[in-house]
Amino acid sequence: MPRAVHVLALGIFAMVTSEFVVAGLMPQMAEGLDATVPQIGYLITAFAVAMAVGGPFLTVALMRLRPKPALLVLFAVFLAGNVLAATAGSYGVMLAARVITGTASQAFFGVAISVCSSITREEVRGRAIGVAMNGLMLGTLLGLPMATFIGGNLGWRAAFWAISALTVVAAVATLLGVPRLDRPGGSAGTLREEVRVFRKPRLWPALCTSTLIIGATFSAFSYFNPILTEVSGFGESTVPVLLIAYGAATVAGNTVVARLADRRTIGVQVAGLALNALFLTGFALFAHVSAAAAVLMMGIGLVGVTMNPAMVTRVQRAGNHGPLVNTVHSSFITLGVVIGSSAGGVFVDAFGLRSPLWLGAALALLGLLSLLPELGGRGRTGPAPAATEAPDPLETGTGTPAAANSTARART
Repeated sequence: MPRAVHVLALGIFAMVTSEFVVAGLMPQMAEGLDATVPQIGYLITAFAVAMAVGGPFLTVALMRLRPKPALLVLFAVFLAGNVLAATAGSYGVMLAARVITGTASQAFFGVAISVCSSITREEVRGRAIGVAMNGLMLGTLLGLPMATFIGGNLGWRAAFWAISALTVVAAVATLLGVPRLDRPGGSAGTLREEVRVFRKPRLWPALCTSTLIIGATFSAFSYFNPILTEVSGFGESTVPVLLIAYGAATVAGNTVVARLADRRTIGVQVAGLALNALFLTGFALFAHVSAAAAVLMMGIGLVGVTMNPAMVTRVQRAGNHGPLVNTVHSSFITLGVVIGSSAGGVFVDAFGLRSPLWLGAALALLGLLSLLPELGGRGRTGPAPAATEAPDPLETGTGTPAAANSTARART
């Protein structure tokens, strides 16, 4: 596996840690910014909306740059946003900081996954994407607890300073460890070519399936804490331990999915959605049984967000592996987070704490239905003949690509 893939995982880890940090420091930030806890909660929403809406526009703005300089520019923007957050003297300034970091984070995901695809052979791209996506899983497992610990002991501003330092480390690692690549397509018409990809009819179902997979998971994940304490009977001190175990399950599941994503792209998503629906239904039925709740929660961790490598592989084969397609895909994933968490809140108010679990199971079943056209065609998504250019370069053991072009392929 090219070392650059691991470097990209470090960058993703920094982005995800910043995304989650507010959730662990809400009371302290509310006091420091003279705001209410619900207002601090809106900072999470602002980050997500900036990711979904602003990320693709920033990606388009950077498309004239080569991938490596684009990554470094995004690190600079992301660092500026975190420094602004660390020094924010008012709620309005903090809100602006979260919009900046959210936009940069989404664009970074898109460019990073595009680079990851460009420096690996097609038959191992899913595995490489899984390695890069471990940054996302480890952000949940380690990044959030780390930022919460620092913020709780040294003040919430210290958490943002720590993320700023981590961003600098990741940027330096990218400067030294990511090879020089040409812009996708290598011509001034790149944007036109990237936009044209969205006319492909098989791309949109792939994007929608990703939204449903993540929506199903986050409708439950967003309410694990109150479900575990008020329904399952766990103490407040036990919940962080369970969430760490959940994070470990996501790392394990991501590793397995990454191994299978290239050869069994659709089969992995079918199995993941079916199991997630089963686990969510079981959790809804047996949430009052502590042991069952813990086991079923781990099951959701194994087959929920861990579908990312298979999701990305399918989208790239339906479209291409350019930065705009990957960024828009990340926006659809973020849309799933917004739908799952917001609709789950409505369900909690109307039907009680178990209802987001039922909602998640329903979204997982809808995800399965969205795969029926693929199942009616082929049992798995395989690469179609290239539509435009030659195969992507394979990075050599020293980190130097054998060729520098990224490619745009049409895949089924």
